[in-house]
Amino acid sequence: MTKLYSRRSFIKGIFTISFAGLLTAAGGYLYARYIEPSRLEIVNKTIVNSKIPEAFKGFKIVQFSDTHLSDFFTLKRLDTIVAKINGLSPDLLIFTGDLMDEPNQYPKINQIVPILEKLKAPHGKYAVYGNHDHGGYGTDIYKNVMTMSGFKVLQNEVSNIKKNNHTIGIAGLDDLMLGKPSYEATLGNLNKERFNILLAHEPDAAVKSKTFPVDLQLSGHSHGGQIQLPFYGPLITPPYATVYSEGMYSIDEMKLYVNRGLGTTRLPFRFLSTPEITVFTLTSR
Repeated sequence: MTKLYSRRSFIKGIFTISFAGLLTAAGGYLYARYIEPSRLEIVNKTIVNSKIPEAFKGFKIVQFSDTHLSDFFTLKRLDTIVAKINGLSPDLLIFTGDLMDEPNQYPKINQIVPILEKLKAPHGKYAVYGNHDHGGYGTDIYKNVMTMSGFKVLQNEVSNIKKNNHTIGIAGLDDLMLGKPSYEATLGNLNKERFNILLAHEPDAAVKSKTFPVDLQLSGHSHGGQIQLPFYGPLITPPYATVYSEGMYSIDEMKLYVNRGLGTTRLPFRFLSTPEITVFTLTSR
């Protein structure tokens, strides 16, 4: 009788563990597929640099990235994000690439502009190309959508942000994977006496950009790995996001921030890599 009882207990224990494992797996799947991709974290960072003019003290830059518009990241979700960004009252707005997952196959292109043009920032809206923006014959599609939405797309270009007769620089590199980035021709034109911001979709651009007068590089692309494991980190990161994958880095005299992005690609999952919008507040020492 004792042996029978022990055998039944053993079988019951195995069944319980197996069933619990299935529940855990199912719960993890549901969380990674439906819950975390719909979450949003507002990350606040203060950027301190002696080159920031007094006129820019408290100046607020909002960065969003990697929406990857698709059946998984919908226009309704984008509209919600736009309202959230406007609620942050940005002085300057930055988009660091990958608007649509597959530009030449996205069926609702004409509906993007009315949403993005609602974004307000008194000192401008700037964007750069990501690999998905060039991919799928999307180069002109992306440029047209962003321009019509009021963004200036910086493709190996330098511009200036002015406030009360003071200036900071802003540069944008073309995408590293599918574009033609020109470091010297772009970053070589930066005034080293000014506080300079670089927009580069892929964060590993910092390996080269750190040798130029760049004070703050803003990037996306990595999605923070999109799927992370506790005590391990990202399962995989894409090309040009293997050195720097998430968050703030100090590289020589330069700061790099890697935004986790908002959407997903390849697989519609996120785990321990919550979508984010980043708010940078400038101040001088």
